[in-house]
Amino acid sequence: MKKLPTLLSLGSILLLSVISVFSFWYSLASPAPAPAFYDLTGNNPGTSSDNSGCTACAFGQNEKVTLIAVGDIMLSRNVEQKMISKNDWLYPFRETHQITTTGDIVFGNLESPLIEGPIVQTGQMSFRANPKAVEGLKFGGFNILSLANNHMKNQGSQGIERTIEVLNEKGLKHVGAGLNAEQARQPAILEINGIKFGFLAYLDSAFTPASYEATTSRSGSPFMNEQTLIDDLKKLKPRVDVMIVSMHAGAEYMLTPNEKQKNFAHTAIDHGASLVIGHHPHVVEPIERYNDGYILYSLGNFVFDQMWSEETRQGAIATVTFQDKTVSEIKLTPIKIYDYAQPRILTDAEGEAIIKRMTDFTF
Repeated sequence: MKKLPTLLSLGSILLLSVISVFSFWYSLASPAPAPAFYDLTGNNPGTSSDNSGCTACAFGQNEKVTLIAVGDIMLSRNVEQKMISKNDWLYPFRETHQITTTGDIVFGNLESPLIEGPIVQTGQMSFRANPKAVEGLKFGGFNILSLANNHMKNQGSQGIERTIEVLNEKGLKHVGAGLNAEQARQPAILEINGIKFGFLAYLDSAFTPASYEATTSRSGSPFMNEQTLIDDLKKLKPRVDVMIVSMHAGAEYMLTPNEKQKNFAHTAIDHGASLVIGHHPHVVEPIERYNDGYILYSLGNFVFDQMWSEETRQGAIATVTFQDKTVSEIKLTPIKIYDYAQPRILTDAEGEAIIKRMTDFTF
């Protein structure tokens, strides 16, 4: 197994940021003896007093696991029209799969049910995507998807049921929706290199019809409720080594998280989650390092047709490295959507500005 790189000077890190096409690494603190880190809340370098300068020494020969996360994936409306016109169900993922397929775990928010039906026209807000679009998700390396969002029930219970069927047929795990509350609150568990990762997903009720909440007799998603979250984490904890929470939350087009996002994410970390992954604002929001965990409040759009502003075309791919069952590194790769459907990696100052907006923020 390759060791993590030795600590570089701040000047060297800045130089590497340019050389590595604006993919940005941040070495994070881990249990003592802690390696040096770059504090995500202030982006200021610091070192532990008992660290000898070796970023690998705290981890010994333990296996690494890489999780790649993206934001909103919407395969309906103009995105589906593009795939059909090009006769290419892989089209949205062709320019980013070289990154996303490198993850052991590849996660995103699937914001359109997969079910047969008429093409959704430009401007319509009730989404539906052809089940054939699952081939693009497979091509992109995705192996777990959140279904907890305000569009998953656009086609009713049958849309949720068909989506789950399509994902199961392709071996893609999913979390955050079901035909009743028990199913919707079931965690998704992936075992990588002997480490078990458990995922939970929730949906903010602030912008969602009440009928989209899963109950004992109704399909849908679990709504964000801190006591529900605590109960679910308590049940999950004995079953896994690492807990990750997904939240579809926040205000659309806002560049900073609101109090509900922060409180819910903090509660998740306080009760054992290592990472919280957010989506829904359709723009990137900051990263927060909170106690022993990390919060990606919003990674922005990944595949979407919102070409009407620069901010809604922009997003980020997060590469989170776990070592010794803890987060040891986060890498952010900026992307921008082209042709109403296809994210591409940014290699210029625009990409640098996206990352700065996500990391140069004080909570």
